[in-house]
Amino acid sequence: MYKKQRREQELTGPEVIEEIIYGLESGILFGISSVISKMGFVMSEMGFPKIVVPAAISCSVCCSAVGFVYQTRGLKHGRAIVVSTCTSVASIVSGVVAGMIALDEHLPKAPTARFFLLLGWFFIITGVILLVSSTRLIARLPRPVQKFLKSNIERTHSIRRPGSARGKDPIPTTTIHTSSLHLLASPTKEKA
Repeated sequence: MYKKQRREQELTGPEVIEEIIYGLESGILFGISSVISKMGFVMSEMGFPKIVVPAAISCSVCCSAVGFVYQTRGLKHGRAIVVSTCTSVASIVSGVVAGMIALDEHLPKAPTARFFLLLGWFFIITGVILLVSSTRLIARLPRPVQKFLKSNIERTHSIRRPGSARGKDPIPTTTIHTSSLHLLASPTKEKA
């Protein structure tokens, strides 16, 4: 049953591309949204009219709202882990790049700090690529490694959770007796 569910969750090439695109679109909108709101405050400090701040915040809210629409579409059609991760990475990268271009912000001047910042970004982006293409990468591994990974996955999912009353029921249920629910009593009966 687990293998059948896993095969149903496996997505083909165009579907993976679609969830990545939705994640990137929403992340870029979130990153631009933060830069727009910051730009409104910076422009206000530079002497522009005070109406700039509410206008920038309004544009920021609109960008965030459209970003949520794209993210929701991606979550509806794709895997949550891929869409959410792509959204986060795109938000970080687009926010930093837009901040550097529009707000004249700079990377750290110290070479060590700059190196570790760029190294962190490299690891994050590499992790996203590995996350998205993990099924194709596993297919290219030697057979003994594939069997080892499959046995670990099956072993992890077959372990019974401690304290569980049911053996293999994947959806535990809870029984609540109606006598413990005070919400079901009508107010007219309580007054009588």
